[in-house]
Amino acid sequence: VFNLARENNLKMTVVSKWYSGQTILVTGATGFMGKVLLEKLLRTCPDIQHIYIIVRPKRGLAPSIRVEEMVKLPLFETLMKNNPDVLKKIIAIEGDITKPDLGLSKEQKKQLISEVTIVFHMAASLRLEAGMKAAIINNTLSTKFVLDFCLEMKELKVFIHLSTAFCHCDHDVMEEKVYPPPHNPHDIIHAMEWMDDETIEMITPRLLGPHPNCYTYSKRLAEYLVYEYKDKLPVCITRPSIVIIYYSDFLCTSWVDTLNGPIGLLVGGGKGVIRSMMCSPNSVAQVIPADAAVNSLITIAWICGNNKSENIPVYNVTSGDVKRVTWHEVLDLGRKSVYKTPFEYTIWYPDGDIRTNWLIHYICVILFHYLPAYLIDFLLFLARQKRFMVRVQNRISIGLEVLQYFTMRDWNFNNKNLLSIKTILSEEDRETFFIDNIDYDIERYIADSILGARTYCVKEPLSSLPRCRRNIFILYCLHLLTKFLFYGFLVWLVVQNLDSARFFLDYSANLLQKIPIVGCFIPVTISNS
Repeated sequence: VFNLARENNLKMTVVSKWYSGQTILVTGATGFMGKVLLEKLLRTCPDIQHIYIIVRPKRGLAPSIRVEEMVKLPLFETLMKNNPDVLKKIIAIEGDITKPDLGLSKEQKKQLISEVTIVFHMAASLRLEAGMKAAIINNTLSTKFVLDFCLEMKELKVFIHLSTAFCHCDHDVMEEKVYPPPHNPHDIIHAMEWMDDETIEMITPRLLGPHPNCYTYSKRLAEYLVYEYKDKLPVCITRPSIVIIYYSDFLCTSWVDTLNGPIGLLVGGGKGVIRSMMCSPNSVAQVIPADAAVNSLITIAWICGNNKSENIPVYNVTSGDVKRVTWHEVLDLGRKSVYKTPFEYTIWYPDGDIRTNWLIHYICVILFHYLPAYLIDFLLFLARQKRFMVRVQNRISIGLEVLQYFTMRDWNFNNKNLLSIKTILSEEDRETFFIDNIDYDIERYIADSILGARTYCVKEPLSSLPRCRRNIFILYCLHLLTKFLFYGFLVWLVVQNLDSARFFLDYSANLLQKIPIVGCFIPVTISNS
């Protein structure tokens, strides 16, 4: 109720007034965080002049059509209802940030250079399994092209670069500062231009060093490129951790359109597809709600736009000590929520677990991931249907191997700069652009995550919940029956082979008694029994 009243009676705060009349350029606007940023800016800062977004054609759809489809999402429902004209301020421009001048025409370039005052560079390839060349082009080279493009902007107040909190994995504690790169980013970009794919693949392990994948490596190089422009542009680096669904904004609670990170794991586990994962149960889940992350970006731009600094500002946009939730808690609450709001087409009772022993994990993967997948595909083959489960499990295995690096260790991020923002904001701005001044209800938050993934990602209607709950009860009974039969079979094996086991133990005891020193510890009664 408080949130509803706050949004319906929104007043122009200090931050909102600063954005009045500003023209903003956003890259990566069609991604999850990009959409959230657009909605929040238009809702809380309606006097913005324009928001230009660079969009590539996709599936035959022109950028303007893609934007029209985007604003129909539930995320923009309140704006469509209360202030639909403000959505006209979003102007899509066809371009490609992996090309010089962002692939824009001379007229488009001239227009942006003369009008833009704020830049949010959020575009990146989030494919953790991507190869080195693709990662460097999409994350490092593209950043250089955007920076070069902004050099000609005479009215630019601030350039916000969106990095990642996981790009400096060789540091036990990541401070809010720029770290030197492992290699010169310009040399790496040049090498990707002339090396063939086979050579790049061969040198990739040596380039990565401590980095688990090419994504974090390319983002680290991109950070240093931004640092090199600190004397030419008003740049700032922000490093969000894992961004997931809205927490507090009433109109967006449970909305999500990506299965990356924990959301995908919850869906896979909820459908009974993921039964085992390597994860440190007591490690803190470094996640942050999308609304808190975007509020941070908006207020950071305001701060940096008003205060020029010789040192490049860096903000670790992480949960820190605001609310520490372990992966074990996430799993338990996720399992509890899945039982209440189960998914359709669940292949087995969702009772998977996290493990820290690689051997046990791989045994579970073979038994509970691949054997059922091959069995299902075999049945589909007999029924002359298209087989898919083994292919799905292969993709899941690749994804889990990438994610397990982040879930098997503790991450320590210093976020003093981020938390200091609340001391600068007015009371109204702290309510509108909240960062850490909200009371987290983790159980409700996980439940909303499951519901959002069910509704918006896998497109399952709420009307199917009664049927899904009946199905989950049937699967639970089958699960108990299977466990009973399995352990009963083990007991039967032991009983049937009891005499053989006794003979083996007696034989082993006799052999051990004959070994010097060791034989002194073997009771005579055992060897003579």
